[in-house]
Amino acid sequence: MSQQLVIDAHRFVRESRELKGSLELVELPRLHDLLTSVTGSVAFRLKGVSGERGQPRLRLEVNGVLPLSCQRCLGAVEEMLEIDSLLELIPEGSEPTQEELEDDSLDFLPVAGPLDIRELVEDEILLALPVAPRHEACDLPSDAEAGERPNPFAALSGLKGKLN
Repeated sequence: MSQQLVIDAHRFVRESRELKGSLELVELPRLHDLLTSVTGSVAFRLKGVSGERGQPRLRLEVNGVLPLSCQRCLGAVEEMLEIDSLLELIPEGSEPTQEELEDDSLDFLPVAGPLDIRELVEDEILLALPVAPRHEACDLPSDAEAGERPNPFAALSGLKGKLN
């Protein structure tokens, strides 16, 4: 596993820093159950920016392809990731105002200490994934693939003539 990516988010914003890199899918364990394979990587870019009133913000971009499981045919389906999130840093435990909550152009990130970039990227990927990924067009698994299923009414057909 690669080194830990941790920053002081407020200092990162004050210094208008930028961090680019890539993360291997094997390094993102909360995604493993959703993936058909943990080979591959995602690229990220994190930039410290200030809002119009000086609010500390992070712009996070994540790009890559994730091999998810199709919920129709259970085969692999590639999901293109193109995440562009604007995250306003707020003190942990504080609540955004109703006006701030209604602004769909940004989200709020409570920060009380060091910020783990790997966890942040993984969180944003989890939020961006479709609930039920599937191919545009695919077939359900065939009976041969699903295995032989007994007819639940077969036993009743034997009783048909005996009740009279």
